[in-house]
Amino acid sequence: MPSELMYQIALTRVPMIGDITIRKLLDYFPTATDIFTARLHELEKIEQVGSVKARAIKHFKDFESIEKELAFITDNDIQVIFYRDENYPGRLRNCVDAPALLYFKGNASLNTARMVSIVGTRQPSPYGVKVCGQLVKELCDNGVTIVSGLAYGIDILSHSTAVAAKTPTIGVLAHGLDRIYPAVHQQVAESMQQCGGLLTDYPSNTLPDRQNFPKRNRIVAGLADATVVIESGIKGGSLITADLANGYNRDVFCVPGHVGEWYAAGCHELIRENKATLITGAADILTAMGWDKQAARPIVSRQAAMFVELSLEEQTIMQLFTQRKRLHLEEIYILSRLSGSQVAVAMFNLEMQCLVKCLPGQVYEPVI
Repeated sequence: MPSELMYQIALTRVPMIGDITIRKLLDYFPTATDIFTARLHELEKIEQVGSVKARAIKHFKDFESIEKELAFITDNDIQVIFYRDENYPGRLRNCVDAPALLYFKGNASLNTARMVSIVGTRQPSPYGVKVCGQLVKELCDNGVTIVSGLAYGIDILSHSTAVAAKTPTIGVLAHGLDRIYPAVHQQVAESMQQCGGLLTDYPSNTLPDRQNFPKRNRIVAGLADATVVIESGIKGGSLITADLANGYNRDVFCVPGHVGEWYAAGCHELIRENKATLITGAADILTAMGWDKQAARPIVSRQAAMFVELSLEEQTIMQLFTQRKRLHLEEIYILSRLSGSQVAVAMFNLEMQCLVKCLPGQVYEPVI
């Protein structure tokens, strides 16, 4: 009898079953085992599943390849993180196309308080190299976990700077954990596993094919609080990541460059279209994210007596404002890890007690 973990991996290998369909199935069944042992008619009646996908689930038999994957996972000390697991990245979970299953090798938390994705061209200018190094170093000094894609250029510079600063950095891969691409980054990747880690939703033996990289970028964008673009052409993976981050209601920041240079055109376009905020250094990011204040600073001093009378859900949400001065409703869902109904009730009660106020665009801030 296959284990629950085997069924979880199997879900990602059933033909025609993608991450969105898996999430829909998990709305009806508590475990992957329950999905595979359900009757055909139970699967068919679920929206977005239907007869064809239901039969694909029932006909899946390739557990031999999954046993080989489990052996690889065990031999290489890899964590398998399912969508329902407590340690699944909370920010990523709230993205509509979040991976149902992640493979992680490393020792960092994927739910640290501050996470920023750094992306950019594979051929940075000397100016871009200098700005990237300074920006990442200053972010690391302020306890920010750095996320990127281990590619040439801005990606690997961001990772190596974080490693040098002994700050966790997460590399998101477009292939399995049985290889490093590009191979020249093997040494940095090994160092990252000691202070950070490597993350992918692809199983072993998956090659770094071109079509995998845009799909990988949804994890780069969804894993972090914000995305920073440091030099980019008018087309490319960096702009895809920025667009994804915008779609997830995450902050996007761009470093401006020299007018007329190809490697600055993408950043200037994002700023021109109001898809990104112009920054000149890490201080701009820290201020925009509300990270320039002391984390332990009391957020509602004049309401201190009332705070201890709040429900556990309300206290959880109020604690979030010690990290950020403003939070979008979607961010509250992600960071609090509460259900939609719990957040709705708690936010209503907090507004009624004049502890938070709602700004345009479903953005909230504490009433100081």
